[in-house]
Amino acid sequence: MTTDVLVTGGCGYIGSDLIPRLADDDRVGEVVVLDSLTSGSPRALMGAVNGKLEFRRGDVREYGDVESAMRGVDTVVHLAAITGAASTHDRREETVAVNYDGTENVLTAAGKLGVENVVFASSCNVYGRATSTDIDETVDPDPINPYAETKLDSETLLAEACEEFGMDGTALRMATNFGYSPGIRFNLVVNYFVFRALTGRTLTVYGDGSNWRPFIHVSDAARAYKHAALEPAAWDHHVYNVGANDANYQIADIADIVDEEVGAVDITYLEDEHPGPSYHVNFDRLETTGFTPQTTLREGVRDIADRFTNG
Repeated sequence: MTTDVLVTGGCGYIGSDLIPRLADDDRVGEVVVLDSLTSGSPRALMGAVNGKLEFRRGDVREYGDVESAMRGVDTVVHLAAITGAASTHDRREETVAVNYDGTENVLTAAGKLGVENVVFASSCNVYGRATSTDIDETVDPDPINPYAETKLDSETLLAEACEEFGMDGTALRMATNFGYSPGIRFNLVVNYFVFRALTGRTLTVYGDGSNWRPFIHVSDAARAYKHAALEPAAWDHHVYNVGANDANYQIADIADIVDEEVGAVDITYLEDEHPGPSYHVNFDRLETTGFTPQTTLREGVRDIADRFTNG
């Protein structure tokens, strides 16, 4: 028996890696992609159209679009969101509409249609600027931007929907993504630093570079969503931090690694600028699912550089 899966935001950064993985899996029947194409592109699905794939152009803010795309599926991976946490301060209303109201539409439709499992894309960004290190899922989040606020509020919606409708549901608090996918983004620090280094530009670090972030390769992020979608029994908590304990880095370290792996670059520190969130995260709970990230940050940096220089 196969599982039919809906992926919202499937033409985005993670979705463009996830969709081919689902389409190639014998456990998966139909793969439905719902995407507004506001920021994504059908190019992200090249190579993934194999007879299993159905594309629906629609917006998660429109309930009718969501319910129509969801009919007949067993599992939903809800990736659609306004991303770029820092930019959401200037886009609060839109961020709430897409990230929170859109999630409410997804969960309402899932309850109405009897969906068995919803996997929600949350973020470690919900921890804000944490003074402690080794933050696990029992630590109270402290979101400091509209992106993180809507992700945390949506986790509550998910927990309530699971209780009300009796379905499985898991929020994956994802580490900061890096690495190549067909829908690669360059408003993420590792990818952006690699591009700047390759094009002879200075790497600019805000603050003193001491703020912590956990990182995960986009292919590992996609693998995690697939694992949670197809093996929900292994993900028996409502919330998981997703990343690796040895992949917490200070931003200054990221600049140094890019310098070492890509080539000598100038690094500038803007000490008076706000450095953004800082969180050093523990991923022990994730290990209980049987899922393990595979690609290191250095490998991801080298791969992006190689794709730029060798195609």
